[in-house]
Amino acid sequence: MAIVKPFAAYRPRKDIVDRVAALPYDVYNRAEAKKVVEANPLSFLRIDRAETAFPDSVDTYAPCVYEKAKSLLDEMIKAGEYVQDAGKCYYVYELIMDGRSQNGIVALAAIDDYVNGVIKKHENTRADKELDRITHVDTCNAQTGPIFLAYRAKENIDALVDKIKKQEPEFSFVSEDGIGHNGWMISDDEDIELLSEAFAAMEDIYIADGHHRAASAVKVGLKRREANPGYTGEEEFNYFLSVLFPDNQLKILPYNRVVRDFNGYAKDELIARIEEKFYVERCEQAYEPESKGCFGMYVDGSWYRLKAHDDIMCDDAVEGLDVSILQNNILKPLLGIDDPRTDKRIDFVGGIRGLAELERRVAEDMQIAFSMYPTSITELFKVADAGLLMPPKSTWFEPKLRSGIFIHEL
Repeated sequence: MAIVKPFAAYRPRKDIVDRVAALPYDVYNRAEAKKVVEANPLSFLRIDRAETAFPDSVDTYAPCVYEKAKSLLDEMIKAGEYVQDAGKCYYVYELIMDGRSQNGIVALAAIDDYVNGVIKKHENTRADKELDRITHVDTCNAQTGPIFLAYRAKENIDALVDKIKKQEPEFSFVSEDGIGHNGWMISDDEDIELLSEAFAAMEDIYIADGHHRAASAVKVGLKRREANPGYTGEEEFNYFLSVLFPDNQLKILPYNRVVRDFNGYAKDELIARIEEKFYVERCEQAYEPESKGCFGMYVDGSWYRLKAHDDIMCDDAVEGLDVSILQNNILKPLLGIDDPRTDKRIDFVGGIRGLAELERRVAEDMQIAFSMYPTSITELFKVADAGLLMPPKSTWFEPKLRSGIFIHEL
């Protein structure tokens, strides 16, 4: 049984929401974030990445950075640029990319559901990345970046969303990358009860994207429970900001790989070794894998299609993933990438950047690239249901949720 609650969000005024809404904080490095904020002083990135207000000599994680984030948020609320809704609501958040619509329910998920496994994860988190968001949430006393959750589609939720979308939206804009963003409020008592009961009937909800934000929000909640031993469980810190999407509307893009060198092999020797486990065919143009077990390889100005031999394919939830097949049969034994989390010789390129980015990286600072077939949402659920973890950089979800459209005050 999942607890998914309505809440009274702080939201930017309708006339500025398009300028406030920002991509997640971890999409940018410091220099990139600074450029975004300089170009658009209203961007929520100035709060999510408040180091942009300081010279580069100031450490990204210095206490003054988090205090600056809080003061900037407080100033926006005081100025009326953020306004809190009068009552507790659910919201519909629609994103449109390349004509494809996905409709999420903006709500609060329970930290207890995260702790007890109703909300399932498929990635490990890093303590250093958690600490940054823990400090940000705790200092700002607010969750500003929603966690991207997924559930198995339910007809009654779909029907309610379709009904709500016939109303006038609370906001509607197209961001600079061409993604459409539309939002509606769900305030009717019967609709709220329907949604609460629909989610309560679910045994499993899945983190699609935002593992570090989720872990950080939960740890802030647990910290506040320790500081308030008489807590009832209804306090706002017991819940975290989420957008929940039905699985049949989601699209996962591939997460491609680039490697700095051949690990001592000559090119022809490396290809010969790869042919021990894969069928290798040279392509006349850039190759985007069309099915599971197929990979593109770009080396020395040429593309190759790799198809895994049957004997290295398997049904195991983790070992059967294409990212595992590549890791276990090429990256580790041939290219010497033992731990892709820490090895500096490998880098990862989100599928949104296209195959031309792989060619560019090989021309500039790498020697070999692999294009991947995307992990499916079914595979993600299978791994999470088994209580297992995916290899790093297994999924790339698009479009990305914007931060700053909905804020949950603790």
